[in-house]
Amino acid sequence: MDFDAYALAKPGAVADEPWEGDHVAKVGDKIFAFLGAGTTIGLKCGASREEADEWLARYPEQVSVMPYIGRHGWNTITLGGIPDDEILEAIDVSYDLVVAKLPKSKRPKPAESEA
Repeated sequence: MDFDAYALAKPGAVADEPWEGDHVAKVGDKIFAFLGAGTTIGLKCGASREEADEWLARYPEQVSVMPYIGRHGWNTITLGGIPDDEILEAIDVSYDLVVAKLPKSKRPKPAESEA
């Protein structure tokens, strides 16, 4: 499964490299996914650290708290061992959480099928 392509296909999503070697997916000017070259992905897994900790409890071998921003609900997910549909749902949640915090003027327009 190409999770990077899935993330970048979200409305308004763009690829960026804010720091050398760190590839991310942004919406507006905010990161919603850290794209880890096919082995990991960093996502906002909850509105709070407590919500994101549910991933740690379910997948202790594949999920860890992201350095620096983990206290805000961000986890690093090692791919493999977690069903693809759960990763896709986590990308959706991360995207939705970030979009909800954007000013209305910077939010992407919903696709015709979602309107």
